[in-house]
Amino acid sequence: MARPAVIAHRGYAGIAPENTIEAATRAADRDETAMLEIDVQPAACGTPVVVHDERLEGVRDGRPLTDAAGLVRETPLAELRTARVLGTDATIPTLADVLEAVPETVGLNVELKNPGRSDLRVGELLSGNERAERREVWRPFVERVVADCEGFGGELLFSSFCEGAIAALREVADDAAAPLVWDDLEAGLEIARRYDCEAIHPPRNAIAGTELAETVYAGFSTGEPEIDVLEAAHAEGRAVNAWTATNWLQFEQLAAAGVDGIIADYPGLDRDSSER
Repeated sequence: MARPAVIAHRGYAGIAPENTIEAATRAADRDETAMLEIDVQPAACGTPVVVHDERLEGVRDGRPLTDAAGLVRETPLAELRTARVLGTDATIPTLADVLEAVPETVGLNVELKNPGRSDLRVGELLSGNERAERREVWRPFVERVVADCEGFGGELLFSSFCEGAIAALREVADDAAAPLVWDDLEAGLEIARRYDCEAIHPPRNAIAGTELAETVYAGFSTGEPEIDVLEAAHAEGRAVNAWTATNWLQFEQLAAAGVDGIIADYPGLDRDSSER
């Protein structure tokens, strides 16, 4: 069985300040890294910046998210670009900064995190009128993101928890897309079908037949999933990239189940790769 592709979550957030140039370049330098995963949302001026949380203050693993405060979408770009991440000297980059810094030998999974609003409709399957409305909400930001990515020669994959983002992407670009699943596998699969997505990204405990299915994570409680997302997606010709592995035991369970890619917080979790 082929080993799954290793996707560096926020540039291997377990060992580097997440979503920064430092994290991205260090992750790209590792032979095992097939793709980098980053999060994008707009600064006050609409420029796509690479940051996960919608607010600049807060704590991650005992460290301040940044040394700034406020909503990302309300903060001037110049202020964002000097905000230090997780107590380090690394700062919040623009999407263009990241694209310029990383080699085109690695792919880039760009998660469309937020179009500049608070009403995101995360993980929801939308009706016809709602789809059109949410597509237009997302479209201006998605157009900015796609424009920034046009010069990147590596593999591109856009993902989002929001159907509106996937709908907008399909209107403005031909790049690969993947819905991120929160707590509803059927909704994720239906969104993938609606937009003929190349992949789907479920959480690690939504993979049937693994011990991980008996753990609480993301939007899922314990218990075997009612839907075998691997079987369903593969039958329809879609890749399955599971998130997020934090240790080699999780990685091995997902690999044995047959996922196509694993979004990982740490390098070296694929023992077959690290031992070569």
